[in-house]
Amino acid sequence: MTVTVNLKINGEAVKAEVEERTLLVSFLREDRRLTGTHVGCDTSQCGACVVHVNGESVKACTLLVAQLDGAEITTIEGLAKGDKLHPMQEAFRQNHGLQCGFCTPGMVMSAIDLVNKNPTPTEHEVRHWLEGNLCRCTGYQNIVKSIMSGAENMSGKGSGVT
Repeated sequence: MTVTVNLKINGEAVKAEVEERTLLVSFLREDRRLTGTHVGCDTSQCGACVVHVNGESVKACTLLVAQLDGAEITTIEGLAKGDKLHPMQEAFRQNHGLQCGFCTPGMVMSAIDLVNKNPTPTEHEVRHWLEGNLCRCTGYQNIVKSIMSGAENMSGKGSGVT
């Protein structure tokens, strides 16, 4: 059975007919070709699929598109404005907050939600917030450093370099 949903994805109005059981992560990657949202574990453990739904970070592998009629969705592709990276993306770039990059989109999306809720998080708060995002490469030190710098950048107080 299919349903029709009306969404706003990265600022663009989208009307789509989807099977009731279609996961948001599959819809974004396969139907919309927004492949920055990664599928890492299929069990909502890794956080590679984090996107924003109505301004809140969510794991896209846990939601059905049919549940989201009328929702506003932002993916990693929707953050940059032309060639200008979002302040959090820029902080990850400047502070080497990635190695292979597979977890990075989910980390960035989670970090932005954290900073929107808490503009000046402590290192402990950042580490706690990231418990649902797994990285197999970095050991998290530069990810935390990037998020702390990104928080300063988002508030307009930081240079982006720490």
